[in-house]
Amino acid sequence: MIPDDWHLTHDLDGFLDRVGDFLRSRPALHTTALTDLEKLRVRRAAEHDTETAVFGRLESGGKVRAICCLTPRGRLGLTPLSARQTDTLAARLAGLGHSPSTVIADQETAGAFAESWQRHTRAAPVPFWRTHLYRLGTLTPQQPQPAGRGRITGGADRDQVVRWCREFCVDVGEQPSIDLIDAGSWDDSRFGDRHFTFWETPEGAPVSMAAATSIVGGMVRVDPVYTPAHLRGRGYAGAVTAEVSRAALAAGATDVVLFTDPDNPTSNALYQRIGYVRTADFAGYRFSCGTSADGQGR
Repeated sequence: MIPDDWHLTHDLDGFLDRVGDFLRSRPALHTTALTDLEKLRVRRAAEHDTETAVFGRLESGGKVRAICCLTPRGRLGLTPLSARQTDTLAARLAGLGHSPSTVIADQETAGAFAESWQRHTRAAPVPFWRTHLYRLGTLTPQQPQPAGRGRITGGADRDQVVRWCREFCVDVGEQPSIDLIDAGSWDDSRFGDRHFTFWETPEGAPVSMAAATSIVGGMVRVDPVYTPAHLRGRGYAGAVTAEVSRAALAAGATDVVLFTDPDNPTSNALYQRIGYVRTADFAGYRFSCGTSADGQGR
């Protein structure tokens, strides 16, 4: 085996068979890879076209050391890599005519790939996302807890869920998700596969919302958590996050994780109070002058 040899494929089933143990070995750190691959698997089962997705594994000594996943929308997800490994991957993707529009990974890997991609393609990387990754340690619901209870949403709640997800995206500046929601493409948005829970007052009025992914490789990611601005500061976000986290543990999750905005000290302190521990930092870069495989700029 040549060191740092990337094996690329469009065969999702064969890829999952080969890399499953690797992904499950560190489910918290591999959270984005696990959810991206699961979403592609479900879409393929529903007869959506996923043939344009590219999956890669890096092997040495007969073991998988890292993976990459380039989704049909051009998002490249990476597990941790050295600078040399990102350079090898960038050269391989560019040589085959693949052109990611964005890359998301742990902070060091994302930065290294952005530099490598610029060297090989002259596409300028523009940072658009940075976040802390937290993993749940010992769940410690806040005390006192606000009056009310958690309730899993149903079909009758869809309009409010969609509206609150859009408001969340406006707050954090997530324009691609806003565009998908406004276009009626809810299932294609990153929220389409989530399971939502409301925190309700004793009178039954929803005042906060949290969602979670399905369990994949033992991992559940809580995302998003949203409370309308006029209802903040009353403990609702902490209560609904704890409720969703408890439900994930009860369902068998071994790793419950969430991302936070580094510039929001309130949310970072809140999650730490209920038992979340900062594990890693992630980042995302957009390639402003890239050219896609069909020759069209992104």
